[in-house]
Amino acid sequence: MIAFRFSKDAVDLATLRAELADPACGGFAAFEGWVRNHNEGRSVQRLEYEAYETLALREGARIIEEARQRFAVPHILCVHRLGELQIGELAVWVGVSAPHRDEAFRACRYVIDEVKHRVPIWKKEHYLDGDSGWVNCERCAAEAAHAHHPSHDHAHSR
Repeated sequence: MIAFRFSKDAVDLATLRAELADPACGGFAAFEGWVRNHNEGRSVQRLEYEAYETLALREGARIIEEARQRFAVPHILCVHRLGELQIGELAVWVGVSAPHRDEAFRACRYVIDEVKHRVPIWKKEHYLDGDSGWVNCERCAAEAAHAHHPSHDHAHSR
């Protein structure tokens, strides 16, 4: 199972939940992020998501592993949509199964918060008035550039 991944197509929630099924786990928590029809006082018609996929997949996997270690949970999955999404569509999904509910809730919250903060995913809003604009992409662009600057290349072994 690839714990962090992208999809250009709608996701099947039952399939995602089935990937996390484990008879040793009694707790399950999920977060669903949907495309809403407004942002900062503007009416939104649709969204587009783009990502620096190579870096994003690596950073997403790192976040999942951090959450597994930090909260001692065996199963975490995060799927983020890319491409054009309409109002009401699922944009991001995080699911966690764990022996107990507290760990599942805390790990789920950690993953979505860290993905929003650290993973280079850019959102373009298309507004009802015909205008459009990229939202909150300066930080991720700067982090992606920093991570790939030649002076920051490091060999990592596992």
